[in-house]
Amino acid sequence: MKLSIIVSIYNSHEIVRRQFIHWERMALPKDVEILYMDDGSDPPLKYKGPLKNLQIIPVNNPRDNTETMFFDGRVSIARNMGAKLAKGEFLLMTDIDYIIFRDSIEAGRSLKYDRQGFRRQFGALLKDGSFTQDLETLKTYGLLDERISKGLLFPPHPNNFIMRKSVFWDVGGYRTDILDRGYPSGGDRWFKRDWVRHLNEGKATISPERTTLYMFPNGQWCGDVDYNPFNFFHPLSRKTDRNPWYEKSLSNKMS
Repeated sequence: MKLSIIVSIYNSHEIVRRQFIHWERMALPKDVEILYMDDGSDPPLKYKGPLKNLQIIPVNNPRDNTETMFFDGRVSIARNMGAKLAKGEFLLMTDIDYIIFRDSIEAGRSLKYDRQGFRRQFGALLKDGSFTQDLETLKTYGLLDERISKGLLFPPHPNNFIMRKSVFWDVGGYRTDILDRGYPSGGDRWFKRDWVRHLNEGKATISPERTTLYMFPNGQWCGDVDYNPFNFFHPLSRKTDRNPWYEKSLSNKMS
């Protein structure tokens, strides 16, 4: 197996259904596997399609407080578990609101470095699984006019990457001792820090090239960190004292 795509999931059934169609249309190579790490979805996520290399793997961690948004910390557990189970030489890790295309898969299959990052643009999968960047459609999904006026390209995020599996573990994987910190737990920042230190010590290499991931409009890009009118994503709140964007939004409303 050359590439393992690892996506953690909690109660985002409609988005996953559309992604299943997207994967089926792509005719994936036999040396690519997709692991959906299901962190307690209700009902549990299921796949009954033709793809033999697509698996739904229950994470089965106790979810003791559904009123608090600690999903990002639990993502660390799910990603580490996926990395342990992955058969691929390389790992492509991203979140459920992203859309992956063949160029990124081929980059992972042929990567000559230890890591590759991604560019990001807004986009969406329609009900039939087809991809669109139609502006009116993105607006109906919540993308703000002020964001559209700046174009569909937006900054990359360190939690989206392709990485050699052995290097992922050399870096140390994700921290799993910070789940009680609330949202955001900071696991992605810790992982980025450890990766950069590993890179600066000359223990790994990074590709100068980037392919593009496309993200469904949601959260802050729609004016509310909990924006979810279509129930596309998990219902857990991001409105915590640790969320800088939420604090900023409150200040803007009061001024």
